[in-house]
Formats: sequence, C-alpha cells, structure tokens
Amino acid sequence: MTQFLRSALAVAGSAALLAACGGGGGDGGGSGGPAAPPPAEASLSIPAPGSLLPAASDISIAQADCSAAKLGTSVAPADIGEPVAAVTLNAPTWTAAAGGNQAYCSITGAIYAVDPSAPVINFRVSLPENWARRAVHTGGGGMNGFPPGNPSAAILGLRAATWGSDSGHTFMDSNWALNEEAMKNLGFMQMKKTRDVGVMLTQRMYGEKPRFTYWQGGSQGGREGLTVMQRYPQDYDGAALTVPIVNFSTLTLAPELIRIQEKPLANWVPPVKVAAIRAEFMRQCDKLDGLVDGIINNYTACRDIFNVKAGAPGRNPWVDKRCPGNVDPNPTDNTATACFTDGQIETLKFIYSPYAFATPLANGVTSFGMWAPTTDPGGSGLLINTRHVGQEGADPGATIHSHLGILGVTGFLFKDLNANPLDYVEGGMLNARRVEISRHLDATNPDLSTFYKRGGKVLITIGSNDSLASTGAQLDYYQSVLDKMTRPVVDAFARLWVLPQTGHGLSGTNLGVDGDGNTIPSVAIPNSFNGLQMVVDWVEQNQAPSKNPTVTAGAKSLPMCSYPQHPQYVSGDVALAASYTCAD
Repeated sequence: MTQFLRSALAVAGSAALLAACGGGGGDGGGSGGPAAPPPAEASLSIPAPGSLLPAASDISIAQADCSAAKLGTSVAPADIGEPVAAVTLNAPTWTAAAGGNQAYCSITGAIYAVDPSAPVINFRVSLPENWARRAVHTGGGGMNGFPPGNPSAAILGLRAATWGSDSGHTFMDSNWALNEEAMKNLGFMQMKKTRDVGVMLTQRMYGEKPRFTYWQGGSQGGREGLTVMQRYPQDYDGAALTVPIVNFSTLTLAPELIRIQEKPLANWVPPVKVAAIRAEFMRQCDKLDGLVDGIINNYTACRDIFNVKAGAPGRNPWVDKRCPGNVDPNPTDNTATACFTDGQIETLKFIYSPYAFATPLANGVTSFGMWAPTTDPGGSGLLINTRHVGQEGADPGATIHSHLGILGVTGFLFKDLNANPLDYVEGGMLNARRVEISRHLDATNPDLSTFYKRGGKVLITIGSNDSLASTGAQLDYYQSVLDKMTRPVVDAFARLWVLPQTGHGLSGTNLGVDGDGNTIPSVAIPNSFNGLQMVVDWVEQNQAPSKNPTVTAGAKSLPMCSYPQHPQYVSGDVALAASYTCAD
C-alpha cells in the first residue's frame, strides 16, 4: 500500500473542495395551498451551545504575546483528561503574515506517558493573530508518526486555533507498537491529551477557551474524528471527516487475510487479472444507475451482486468468467477477456463479501465489510505479484508479507515484530487479543447520541472506489448508525455521503471502457465541496447543508447523495446534476 500524507487527507473533502452546496428544494408552498410541514429533522435539530451565545468580535494578539512568559513552559498533568506524566512546552515562534495568510504563533511540545518506556506524544499548536473563538483539531494519516506542519490557509482563513500530534510515535522506530500505552495513545488517548493541551494554550493566549471546537481529518484522521465523537463527545462541536478507517484493527489484518486465503497456489489472483475483474464489475453494474457511462453510481446494488453472503445460497456472480474446464488457457492474459479458475473465483468472493469473526469485536461488530466492487481491484496491495513465506509456491528466499499497517498485526496483535502474519488463525490463540485491541482501536460505536444531544454536527464522506480503506466496513458503519439512531435523528445532526467511484483521496474518473465494452473518454468525477465550511455554518449559524449537495469538476456536476442513495440518471445532459435524482 502506498503511503499518503497528512496534509492531503486532512483537507480531503474540505480543501479539495470549493463548490456550492446545492439542492435543498423549495419551500413546498403552492399558490393558495397550505405550506408543507417542515421536515422531521428540523424539529429534532439541537443547536450547539456556542451558537446560543451573543456575537463577539475577534480577539487579536501581537508578536510580543508569542512568548514563554505568556504561554508558559509546561501544562499540569491534572489539566489533561487522560493520564500523563508531564507536558513540556518549547519556546514559541511567530510566523509573519504572508501570501494572504494572517500571522500566527506556534508552540510545540511533548506529552510524556505514564509508562516511561512509551514514546512521548509530540504536538504542535498554532494560534492566529486574529482569533474568532474557534479551534480545529487536525487528524493524522496512515499509522501517523508526525505532528502537523504549518496551519492550512483554510484554517487561518477561519481565524481558528489549530493543533495536532504525532499520536505518540515516529516512523523511525517500530518498537513503539509493542508498548500498550503507545497503542492506546494511537487508538484514542492522544486525541484527548492533545486536545486538552490545545485548549489550555488557547486559553492562556486569548484569555478564554474556544466557543467552537472542530475535528478535521481523513483516513486515520477520519477514524480519529469518529473516535472523539464516540469517546469524548463533550469536547467537540463539529467534525468534517473523509474516508475513515472505521474498523482499524481488522483493516490492518485484512491484507493478511487475503494472503491467507491465497495460501494455496490455486487461489492466487495476480494483478494480471485486474482488467478482467474491472470489466466484469462494469459489465454487471454500469447500467444500474440508468446510464452506461463507465461509472458505477449504484454502489449498493453492485455490492449486493458480488457479495455472495447475501442473496440466494450458492450463487456465483463470477460464473460467466469461469475458465472452461477449470483450466486457464493463458495465465498471463492481462485483457478484459481473461478467465478465472475456481480457486481464483473463491478468492474474489472472499475479497468482495463480508468476513465473519469467530467472536464479536468491540461494539458487538460480528464481521468486516471487506471491499465493494471497484475499478481499482488491485490497488493498495489487494492483489500482489509475489508469493510470500507460508504460501504454496513461494521461492526459497521469499520474504514475510508486509504492508502499510503491518505493525497493527505483528506489533499490536502478535506482539512480535518478526512474526509471520500469515500464521494468523481466526478464532485461534490470538482471539482474545483480537477482541482486546479492537476496543482500543476501532471506531465502530454507532451510538452518537451524546454528541448529537450536545448539539454536535458531523459530515462524513467516503468514496466507493477506495482500495485502501475498507469501503464495505464504511458502508456497514453508515448502516449501523441509521439502525441505531433512526433516519430522522441522523438527518438532524449528520450527513453520511458517498462519492461513487472515487478513491481514498475522493477523486476519480469514469472507466475508459463502459459496461457495454465501448471505449469512451475519461473525465473527472465531480467531487468538489467545502466540508469544513459547511460544518462550521451548520454548528455556528444552524444552517444545515443539503442532504444531497451538488459537487462539481469543472463544468460537470452531480448530486452527492446521502447513504444509501446514489445518483440515478433521469434524463437530460449527463454532465449536469439536474439530470439525476438521489435514489435508493
């Protein structure tokens, strides 16, 4: 799996992102007729506490305020809501205004663990020259390991204080993954610790705490945002999240589960089969949205087709691609017409159907959603060219399989950095540990009622073509929230959006060959919106975003539908959002 940067993911869905929030409809009134009643969610909406306070002007600081005399050299452990040994502060630095961005004061420091063998949490807090009583906590990316850089232009433009951390480890050493406190820091504690330091330094600088505190993050940062809503709902007023890795503990294991499935050589699906997999997804699913255009908009129906654990027992969505006589006449065929053996079909069923746990994990979760059909079936290491130790046919000098999140397996789960992850057995001797680490790492609690009742608001956006995060797990989490909290309540405080056929950065294009096999031009799929500003407006002005806002890419537009709906073509110009409706 490829590495990705905090800066890209912290702004995905927010600074990739600059389009109008469309839709919303009319007032429902007709000439001479009674006005339609307000939607149910309007009566269920709860304002954020800060939105009820009188308006106040900005508080301004000067370079002279950016000093240890003002900010101090430490924070008392008693002021931190999770156990810490000490918090030390470095000398603050002032960055002058430049390029349209206002000046700000930054201060870095370290939060020391109770366990002296655990690494420190390195953090950074940035405090703008002109402060509008807001704060934005920025999340991490990948396995984290680095604090945030300079505050973004978007955050400075909001006149917000901002902070973040490396979550309690660096990329330079893997041994941190063997430390329990370090694992819990990554899982949840570093968010609370960093937030409390940020609030304390904000109060020291401006004389008061933020009225509004937001979380912004994608991928790992998205999971962190879900975690703070679930664990620390009183601390945040809003969150703008993208592509969250919801079931973190199993996502780190999932690439190994695929490699375990492929232990028999007959089950191996090498990347040479990508074009054939992609073409079959497109053949069966392109038309499901009423338009053959190289885009799988109806992601739920497509997932239902290829999820063999749903529908009639024993059905095989790959039957038309089976090699005659179960013999592949050309294993090196990299075209869309390549066939699959029975063993390869079993692996494809495995990847695109939920994986059942031997024992429920945190929050009663009984399965991992794996992946939805995608035009990137080989992405992020889902399919690989190499056989590894423990797999039939591996070379004598074969290596142990590894991937971006491997420390979650060898470190957190096995507690042995040299372990072979392909030795994992579902329900085996590591089962109790699996359950334990899921309680620290997974953001799967669907009960967001405390966050909602406090007036919190959240926007979550995922891409159905995401090969890095588990799209199946994300969709299943969406459904669990709806099941737990009901649609009217969810609509009163949350938006659960899906951008079909976009990836981990929420970008994508139509496939250059449509579901009928015709070659067509590839163009960008609309994805541009300003998530952070939308949640700020919702929290502070009680201006709810449309449930189906219009997103754009150049002159092209499309409705971004709330799960489980998708853009369904009706009629008219296929490049305009008005030609589509959000349909189940």
